Parts: sequence; C-alpha cells; structure tokens
Amino acid sequence: MALSRTSARPRSIPSRRSLAFIVSWRAPTPLRPLFSTPIQPSQHRNLPTDWPTHSCDVDAEQLHHYCKGGYHPVHLGDSLNNGRYKILHKLGWGGYSTVWAARDTRNQTFVAIKIWVSEPTHNSRELTALRAIVTARSNRPGYQYLMTMQDYFQIHGPNGTHDYIITERLGPSVANFLDGYSGSVRLPGRLAKTIAKQTLSSLSFLHEHKIAHAGTKKPLFPSFYQTSSLLTSDKPTASPSNPTNPSTSSDPLPTQSIPKPLFTSIKLIDYGQSFLENNSPSTLYIPLYYRAPEILFNNTLNHRVDLWSMGCVLFELITGQPPFDTFLITPPILVSQMLEMSGDTLPDCWQKQWYAINSKQLSDDEDRSFQSWLEQDLSKEDIIRVGALVGSMIRLEPSARASVNTVLQDAWFQAS
Repeated sequence: MALSRTSARPRSIPSRRSLAFIVSWRAPTPLRPLFSTPIQPSQHRNLPTDWPTHSCDVDAEQLHHYCKGGYHPVHLGDSLNNGRYKILHKLGWGGYSTVWAARDTRNQTFVAIKIWVSEPTHNSRELTALRAIVTARSNRPGYQYLMTMQDYFQIHGPNGTHDYIITERLGPSVANFLDGYSGSVRLPGRLAKTIAKQTLSSLSFLHEHKIAHAGTKKPLFPSFYQTSSLLTSDKPTASPSNPTNPSTSSDPLPTQSIPKPLFTSIKLIDYGQSFLENNSPSTLYIPLYYRAPEILFNNTLNHRVDLWSMGCVLFELITGQPPFDTFLITPPILVSQMLEMSGDTLPDCWQKQWYAINSKQLSDDEDRSFQSWLEQDLSKEDIIRVGALVGSMIRLEPSARASVNTVLQDAWFQAS
C-alpha cells in the first residue's frame, strides 16, 4: 500500500465557491441500527448568547464534580497511605480521575498517583489490566515498555471511597511531543521508527498474555520514559536570572536553568479500555477516526483492534498526520475511506449492513444539519449573510476579493 493519505471527499458535501450552501447542506448521519456506538461529542463549546455570572478558563476539572460520587479533594503537600506518598504537583485530569506527581518517601522515588472518582465501575477494566500485567511480569521483551502498577489502595473521603493507582512517573506523551516537535510536521524517521518498534514490542507482550490494550483518546500513543528527573527535590529546580534590558544589552538571552529531559524509551500507557480476551466488551469508546471496522460494525472484539490502531499510529508517526479525516467524519464516510486506504473489499458478513447504509433514506428527524447546529445562536438570515461574506473574500483572483471596508459596511456588521 502506498503511503499516501486518502483523498476521498464526502459526496454529500457540495463543492461551491460560496459558503451559503450551509443553509441547506445536511451532514450525513450514521444509520442508528447499524452504528449504535455513540460518537464522542466535540469539546468545542458553542458561543453562548448569555454569559454566566462567573466563569473560569483554566483547563481543569469542573469544581462542581467535587461532590458525592465525584473527585476526591487533594492539596499540594498532602500525605497519603500513612504518610508514604507526598503530593508534589498536579499532572492532569480526566472525566473520572485526577493524576498527581508525588514522592514515595519509602523508596525515595517519584511516582504518579491516579485517583478515581468514587462512582463504581469506571476503573474496573484498567485495574484488571494493570493487575494482569503485574501477574505476568517477566524478563521477556516488551515488558519494559509497559507502564506498570506499583501500588494500590483505597481512601475513604468526604465524597466516597476512591481507588488510588500508583505508577511510575513518565514524561510527556508522544502525541503531545509530536504536536509540538520543533515546529515540524513530523518526527525524524529514526525516532519514529524507534517509537514504533518499542510500541510493537509492548503489544507483543500484552497479546502473548491475552490482553488487548484498546487505548482511548489516541490509541497506542505511548509516553516517553524520562530518565532524567525534573523533580530532584521538593524545591523548585529553576533559579531566577539576572534581569537584562534587551533594548540596550547585546548579551544573548539566558539559557534555561532546568536541564532538558532525556528520552531513551517509551512506556505504553492508558489502560482505561483494556480487556482480557475472555471478557471482551461490546464496544470501545475511542475517537471515531481511530476505530477499527469491527467496532463500527458491532462485531466481537479481540486483540486485533490493536493491530488496526497500530497501523494508524505508524502512519501518523511517519507522516505527521492521521490516515483518515478527523473533521466532520461520520461512520459512512470513514468506512469509504477505509476501503480506499486498504484496497480491500468489504467482508461478506458486513455487506448487508453496508448496503443498508448506502440505500436507506434517513427521516427528517434523524438528520443533523449545519444549519440546525448554527441556529443555536444564529438566525437563518445570519447564516445566509455570513455565507455571502465569506464567499466574497474567498476568491482565487486577489483583485476580486471584497475589501475590509466593504465587508465592515455590510448590513450584518452594521446591525446592532
């Protein structure tokens, strides 16, 4: 297969110079009986028409989730598990947990502590997978590239009983590193090859022990194992520099006082949807464009979903972009792109369902259009005017484009 990204264009999207077509274009919607797996909603908030009295733009968990059944309150400097772990820093959060950097005062090491909400069942599969990995511990190749659980305990707090999972502290995720790598669009070939090889080795160990990884946000994107620690003490490692006046000084800017981390290997993380072969789930909740076709067609799942994910990851590591569209993607469009990318024919067991998705007319109440989405805070007239304005500026001939003043004088901007 040639390493070229699929160029399939959704047939249902009109190709017009003006964007006024958004009034009438209806985005394709998956057939409900066929694609029952819910598509994860966009994280982008609609622009509100009425602003709340108080708002916060800090990227953090919602404070009102610190309630019965929700998060456990944690403060910097807290000691956990009879004083063994001292909280140093917050690493992140998710819908069902918060993650903290801590010092293990017994072993004098730094660890990560994942604290689950007190609602039951949310962490059962991750905990099962981590315990299975600990049980299977060996010197076989691949184990060294797996994030492992070092300790586990429960704490009874004001919001309920919470599970605490202690793991080694790792560096940044490869996905984040890839997004910001020196302003480039992809990793150097040798580094990408190393990451892919170590990820494959970790998968080999999991599959040998009948464990499917089935990652969540970006399946199989691991984290770097950080050999040099930035948390060498409980005190900050950075020191203030002598201030300089760049307008009068020719001296170069001071170098960063924090040493650069060294990345020599990866660790496979994120076991939130992992499962044992003898207890496979009915579906997996991962971004649509990373889903294997058997997830879309509601087939029985096994470790081979990891093979599909690994193919997507390898493509993205080498090229810097995912193999399938990520914007306005729907199951029907994705399946079409899968067929184009793979060059395969659809298995016989899926043909009937695939025929249904291409032939059945969806009822009006099942349709979802750009217009209905935009009309949450824009009128139909607003949408028409915006489409016309965009069309007046998006012209191939530079001299044909509307000027700034012309656009500003449009009735849409002049209206109060």
